[in-house]
Amino acid sequence: MAEPDDAPRTPPTGPAGPRDGRHPAYPVGLRLSGRRVVVLGAGQVAQRRLPALIGAGADIVLVSPSATPSVEAMAAAGELRWERRRYAEGDLANAWYALVATSDPAANAAASAEAERARVWCVRSDDAQEATAWTPATGQEDGITVAVLAGHDARHRDPRRSAAVRDAVVEGLREGTLAPARARTPRTGPAPVALVGGGPGDPDLITVRGRRLLAAADVVVADRLGPRDLLAELPPHVEVIDAAKIPYGRAMAQEAINAALVEHAKAGRNVVRLKGGDPFVFGRGMEEVHALAEAGIPCTVVPGISSTISVPGAAGIPVTHRGVAHEFTVVSGHVAPEDPRSLVDWAALARLTGTLVVLMGVEKIGAIAAALVSHGKDPATPVALVQEGTTAAQRRVDATLATVGERARAEAVRPPAVIVIGDVVALGNG
Repeated sequence: MAEPDDAPRTPPTGPAGPRDGRHPAYPVGLRLSGRRVVVLGAGQVAQRRLPALIGAGADIVLVSPSATPSVEAMAAAGELRWERRRYAEGDLANAWYALVATSDPAANAAASAEAERARVWCVRSDDAQEATAWTPATGQEDGITVAVLAGHDARHRDPRRSAAVRDAVVEGLREGTLAPARARTPRTGPAPVALVGGGPGDPDLITVRGRRLLAAADVVVADRLGPRDLLAELPPHVEVIDAAKIPYGRAMAQEAINAALVEHAKAGRNVVRLKGGDPFVFGRGMEEVHALAEAGIPCTVVPGISSTISVPGAAGIPVTHRGVAHEFTVVSGHVAPEDPRSLVDWAALARLTGTLVVLMGVEKIGAIAAALVSHGKDPATPVALVQEGTTAAQRRVDATLATVGERARAEAVRPPAVIVIGDVVALGNG
């Protein structure tokens, strides 16, 4: 009699057991939307894998006593539920998928054993052979996901090879060919550092050159506002240094970032400093260029698409328009107008008739609006706040200079957000 599909089964043991190394993994695409996924650990591995799980719509429960700044920001944004504690037996109950990536081998082993008993597909960052699932090297192009798994035996299990195959296929799709990946040339002595502008957030908006440099990196020093989904495409050997700067929260000091760039470059590693937007638009890029120059390290700057124009555009707002605005001005709003540290001439800005784009101004937008009005700007001037522009979480809140402070509070607008002030805002409502 045939065994029913839901009858209990015991995993095979002996020469044909599930982890004997002689059978390749069975490739499959998991549809995790709305399904419980448990992630144990909130370090680099989780930071790299969480964006894809978030993008898949998974109901993510993160269990870890601490987290990197970028993972903490995901929790603060409501993209996952974070339980600030260590793993405990039963955490994988009702899960469909688990990622085990803590720094405690005993906890990883215990969680893996629980997953086996509960028949939850489980990825282990510390011991792939004891896992029931492996994470492939992935990439996307024009709606196609390319996933490449390393070979099932030790001779073929090389993540660099998987990443190279993935890169070749993705580039072939992008270029209209399926050319093989270019071989990487070994380097001796200091390596140049690439300051790459990653664009406003959508991974498709990084430049081709930026993506190619990222694919060749040994070390990536990544900002929170960079295209974080691209981190999931990096092979496991790539070291990701979290340089997140959370507004009014945790941040990696600029001196520490500079030191990391110099240290890894001097060790001969290919280093990419992955920044949000453009490196030289409020990105402290020139400070990093100077630090590298003082250390005798060459630096390549790859411009990026700035959020100052791309985010308004994604929200349907042109920063200039014939007969409406003949100029646009970009300012930083992280310092209030009345603060003596402010370098912005708000009185002069209030006299301009064009578009004003404010970055890093969510916290101070009430004071900014009041300053502009006090210097003669019409209180009825349209304002739009575009939060997390170009990403799946993008939203737009409209107001006027008279109402924007209260609207921002009422709608709980949070960084990152680009603020557009001027008559062009009304054009995007049509």
